[in-house]
Amino acid sequence: MTTTREFQGITLERLREHVWEIPQEEPMGVPARVLASEELLEQIGDDKTLQQLKNATQLPGMQKYALCMPDGHQGYGFPVGGVGAIDAETGCISPGAVGFDINCGVRMIRTNLTYDDLKGTERELVNSLFENIPSGLGGGGIVQTDVDTVDEVLERGLDWAVEEGYATREDMLHCEDEGRRPDAVADYVSEKAKNRGRNQLGSLGSGNHFLEVQRVTDIYQADVADAFGLQPDQIVVLIHCGSRGLGHQVCSDYVRRIEQKHGDFLKSLPDKDLAAAPAKSQLAAEYYGAMGAAINFAWVNRQLITHQTRRVFERVFDRDWQDMEMELLYDVAHNIAKKEPHDVDGDTRELYVHRKGATRAFPAGREEVPRAYRDVGQPVIIPGSMGAGSYVLRGGAESMNETFGSTAHGAGRTMSRTQAKKDYRGETVQNDLEERNQIYVKAQSGATIAEEAPGVYKDVDEVVRVSEELGIGDAVARTFPVCNIKG
Repeated sequence: MTTTREFQGITLERLREHVWEIPQEEPMGVPARVLASEELLEQIGDDKTLQQLKNATQLPGMQKYALCMPDGHQGYGFPVGGVGAIDAETGCISPGAVGFDINCGVRMIRTNLTYDDLKGTERELVNSLFENIPSGLGGGGIVQTDVDTVDEVLERGLDWAVEEGYATREDMLHCEDEGRRPDAVADYVSEKAKNRGRNQLGSLGSGNHFLEVQRVTDIYQADVADAFGLQPDQIVVLIHCGSRGLGHQVCSDYVRRIEQKHGDFLKSLPDKDLAAAPAKSQLAAEYYGAMGAAINFAWVNRQLITHQTRRVFERVFDRDWQDMEMELLYDVAHNIAKKEPHDVDGDTRELYVHRKGATRAFPAGREEVPRAYRDVGQPVIIPGSMGAGSYVLRGGAESMNETFGSTAHGAGRTMSRTQAKKDYRGETVQNDLEERNQIYVKAQSGATIAEEAPGVYKDVDEVVRVSEELGIGDAVARTFPVCNIKG
């Protein structure tokens, strides 16, 4: 069995199956760990992921180790698939370790429809979803409003959506943090950010964001699947998007302010894209409040898309959405930093847990898990490519010890968008998916489909296998695409 591997001059030591460590050396503050099989490690080592992970260990206050999940790949400064838990008293908070698309995340909507109920409507359904749910770059949303309303969304999250008739109380109860960050402060969000967001509420955006109608193909843990309301051949809807231009602007604003206010602090870091504000500084408090507001915006954004999806299903299937039991299973963020208590060397400490392209995966018994799922563990949604299917997991028993309660967030890219457009033609990918797999895809352009071709992603089955064998996330069910709309 291989005990060490080297990629681009960085040596990793195998600690045990699927756990690789970059030993601490100057100027690293802690070791770095990669959770991957040898197959996934080959892909992770192929770009700058390992160097970025090693750089991340220099963020002041990093606890235990910086982590890369099985789906990790190169990002801006901090790797996608990265987890960093930083002391909230003596460390820092890093917009770079959260990312530009604050609260990019996923939600799954259950239905009582079966695949047989849907057959024959695929083309009508994908066209109707595409026509009624805004996607692509720029403006356009289900709700286009003024800055005062944006302020309410930023402060109140799903409370606002319930009051306005776009959400139910059950939707809130099945969302991470019940769809509202209590420490959100709209005043810490710039007018420019608010103006970018006011015309984008209820829109997918572009890139890897999507809405996908899926069918449940496999159940691995019947009791947990029953608690989640999942069964074989059931139709579900997966929504993946974030805080749009508003969240991007929040990140840009605070990176720039950190450069101006804490330039000396930033110079001590190996990469300016790791931009961070010292804990207890005014700028750290303001970023945390602004980030919380952008998190709320993203939850409302996904909720408005849910509302519109329910309306489309009502028209296509000529039934009320309540009759189709189109209830939210769960909504979970995967670009976020939150204060959480964690055990470090026998002491409980408050940490800023940064998850950038990583999903919270709390096990059974945690009070943060919705009451409906507390006995079985938090639902974790792992999207695959539009040709490979996705997984529903539950938070694993070892996640708190191994990963600060985290696991992967998807399949993870293996190819840049630029390269994908050279290697694939959108029309060919679209036709192949329909002819070979009966998957109907609709997007703003062929280039978008080429960028998101199944071949540009890691093997989601392998990502989930590693997660399960490490005990950080247990497979509950697998789904397969039927219809997919993209920006």
